[in-house]
Amino acid sequence: MKRITSAFLILISVAACKDKPQNTPTGKELSISENIAFAHGFELWDKVEQIDFRFNIDRDTAHYFRSWAWKPRTGDVTYMTATDTLRYNRNSVDSLSVAIDQRFVNDKYWLMVPFQLMWDDGLSVSDPVKEVSPIMEKELNKITLTYSGDGGYTPGDAYDLYFNDSFMIEEWIFRKGNSKEPSLTNTFENYKDFNGIKLATEHKRPGSSWNLNFTDIHIKMDD
Repeated sequence: MKRITSAFLILISVAACKDKPQNTPTGKELSISENIAFAHGFELWDKVEQIDFRFNIDRDTAHYFRSWAWKPRTGDVTYMTATDTLRYNRNSVDSLSVAIDQRFVNDKYWLMVPFQLMWDDGLSVSDPVKEVSPIMEKELNKITLTYSGDGGYTPGDAYDLYFNDSFMIEEWIFRKGNSKEPSLTNTFENYKDFNGIKLATEHKRPGSSWNLNFTDIHIKMDD
């Protein structure tokens, strides 16, 4: 089980995350990060009590998954696979829970990268430019996210986010260690609306049967 799990752990650069409700700024022009986050429904995050989701990877006939239940206000996380159910709190990660927390941070980043723009410390965001996207080959806006070399589980990584004029992400390039060459390039598609929070539920790679997707998403919000 350990060998299979590590093979499908696509480590994502994450610095220290706040994950706490933040209000929409008022009386000032929004930054590019704020525009992207709010386009995906970030202004509703302070109403979220719990989010459940299942992280899936399909390749050819192989299927791997792990499921999560997260209460962002308390930091409580439940981790579920086909064989295990484990619980821990993100405010007190120790040597026993750190490996699970790495998986959670990875999977959460894939699902909620627009919100990570608001949460992550040690993150630099470039000015937007117009550029032809690598997969769909259409003109989109691009920003580059660069993480500092300190902190987080995989420090120093970079991402090129391609988003449309409505600030919705359509593609990204992951560059491990801020390398010049892409480590992974994939789409953001099949967006679904969860009471105003908009999440891409599928990520595909060109010329590949690989499909990273999310199912069983439930977001419990305050009335």
